[in-house]
Amino acid sequence: MNILISNDDGILARGLELLADACRTVGNVTVVAPDREQSGASHSLTLGRPLRSTERPDGSLQVDGTPTDCVLLALGVLLDEKPDFVFSGVNHGPNMGEDVLYSGTVAAAMEGLAFGIPGVAVSFAGGNIELMDSHRPWIERLVSDIVKVTEFPGETLLNINIPPIPGDEIEGIRVTTLGKRVYSDSLVQTTDPWGRTGYWIGGGQISWSGREDSDFRAIQDGYISVTPLHVDLTNYDLLEDVRAWRLGG
Repeated sequence: MNILISNDDGILARGLELLADACRTVGNVTVVAPDREQSGASHSLTLGRPLRSTERPDGSLQVDGTPTDCVLLALGVLLDEKPDFVFSGVNHGPNMGEDVLYSGTVAAAMEGLAFGIPGVAVSFAGGNIELMDSHRPWIERLVSDIVKVTEFPGETLLNINIPPIPGDEIEGIRVTTLGKRVYSDSLVQTTDPWGRTGYWIGGGQISWSGREDSDFRAIQDGYISVTPLHVDLTNYDLLEDVRAWRLGG
């Protein structure tokens, strides 16, 4: 079993080390991750300059690019053989609801799908990363169970979120849908030392909604959320309606 690990928090992130250790319990692990934090990078690629990969003393590889760059380089040129899985994380913060559209963690897992490799994104849905080590048994159990799936569905990745509570307080695992989240007051105006106006994106208040089986409700109830995500965004229910519009005459 060969597993590729990446993330969007950077090569030095605590969650990356935790996930790599968990994956080493089931197979050979190669870590290829950004040289710095790339949160919110989504599925972006670096196109305006060449990318460089540097091997670290522990054998991991750091890339001066995005999470998607890392997986693309790993699968295209850096690895001698194709891995069986791409795992991404453990992210320092949640990736639920619409967050999956912005998340570099999810994008890294998704990039493997283009090569026919199953992807798994793992996130810790809280700010106190000191708690993450207490989730090691749960992460190891999830990794062990996932890699045993003999017919992993194509063009599908698993998006996993772990509640921000100690590991021994977790109630179990729920298979979930994506919830919905709304940010308020997430733009903050600032002024630099030269008097120029700028804006920070982030912070503010988050409100959640969604079905009873949504990811945020699972996290709220103390469960690990596992959401299967599909690459195909087509709204098939609307195909005939849109055709009836006779766009363009």
